[in-house]
Amino acid sequence: MARRKNQPPKFKIKKGDKVKVITGDDKGKEGEVLRVIPKEAKVIVKGVNLKKKAVKPTEENPKGGFQYIEAPIHISNVKKVEG
Repeated sequence: MARRKNQPPKFKIKKGDKVKVITGDDKGKEGEVLRVIPKEAKVIVKGVNLKKKAVKPTEENPKGGFQYIEAPIHISNVKKVEG
C-alpha cells in the first residue's frame, strides 16, 4: 500500500513512550517522548539534547538569563524501550 504524496510517514514511536538514545552526544540517556514531529522525522525527549537559550527579562523573571530547553533529535537516533 503506497503512501499518498503529501502525507508524512508513520512511526512506531509515539508521545509518552520511553526511549533510549543510541547515537550522538547523549548516547545512552533515556527519557520520555514529549512530542513527535513527523514532517521532520524528529522527536523531543525529556532531559535529552538540552540547548541553552537566552531569555529576556519579564515580570515573572525580572533578571532574565538563560534557560535550558530540549531540542529535537532525529527519530533514527532513538530506540523504544520496554517499560
